[in-house]
Amino acid sequence: MANDQHAERLIGESRSFLEILEFVSQIAPLNKPVLLVGERGTGKELIAARLHYLSQRWDQEFLKMNCAAINDNLLESELFGHEAGSFTGAAKLHKGRFERADKGTLFLDELATTSPLVQEKLLRIIEYGEFERVGGSRTINTDVRLIAATNDDLPTLAGAGKFREDLLDRLAFDVITLPPLRERQDDIMLLAEYFGMNMALDLNREYFPGFSDRASKDLHSYHWPGNIRELKNVVERSVYRCQEPDELIDEISIDPFDSPFRIKPRSVTPEAASASEANSADSAGQPSAEVEFPLDLRTSIQEYEISLIESALATCQFNQKKTAEILGVTYHQLRGYLKKYDLLDN
Repeated sequence: MANDQHAERLIGESRSFLEILEFVSQIAPLNKPVLLVGERGTGKELIAARLHYLSQRWDQEFLKMNCAAINDNLLESELFGHEAGSFTGAAKLHKGRFERADKGTLFLDELATTSPLVQEKLLRIIEYGEFERVGGSRTINTDVRLIAATNDDLPTLAGAGKFREDLLDRLAFDVITLPPLRERQDDIMLLAEYFGMNMALDLNREYFPGFSDRASKDLHSYHWPGNIRELKNVVERSVYRCQEPDELIDEISIDPFDSPFRIKPRSVTPEAASASEANSADSAGQPSAEVEFPLDLRTSIQEYEISLIESALATCQFNQKKTAEILGVTYHQLRGYLKKYDLLDN
């Protein structure tokens, strides 16, 4: 537990990181919702806490909720509370996070995982500052500053109908996009030294000797898909595995699963592989029947592109913006294809 407390700090001096801190300082005093976007392990919760403690609400509640941690029914109750007897097991009144965070700040992580019902209630709270408990009919007013976080691209989800566009509009008063660790090269060793020193303290070692040149090179060359959280685990593991506390850390243990006895992934039978390939081909729109040769390659490609575009348009009810998103092209690129193949509305 002590080591987790060591990590509760924002550390860095790279330009991208300092720009984020400046951004936070500007928006923190405003009573507006903020959306934090970033890969896993980039420190979204720490940025949310900084937004709260730099605001006028610093002396009020700062509550946190991971929306992906519990199922939809429980999430609704945890956020908005429930009345006694509203469902089986609800023996007494329960105040939700929004009610308990009144006059303070609520941080909702993994927002993209919420159900349409929860999103609808969130929209109402942001717009009117009111809600009802589950099983209740009395309107409750609350004054909560909402900070939400996600590692998904919400505009794309909204375009595909998987996230409410009106809620996204309300949440995105401004968006703070956190840089991944691989874009903060100047901070890698700064963070590694910090985690290393704290781990040495937890191991009751007199001091932390630091990293060798080889270890430093390994830390800088890795791409860090898990970002700061992964770096912390790697450094701590490397420190405790080093049995010579006075020697520089030379061996970086990046993959804890690395072993000559590692269990191999289960093999796929040839029959299953063939079926999988056939399904993949069919789902990609490729013909399952044999192609007859000779053929005109250019004409065939054009016909295939037209078929894909027409199918995508129909799927999106001829909404060109959504069609462009599911085809992985920009709106202007799609318009170019429509013009090229004379598919524009007359």
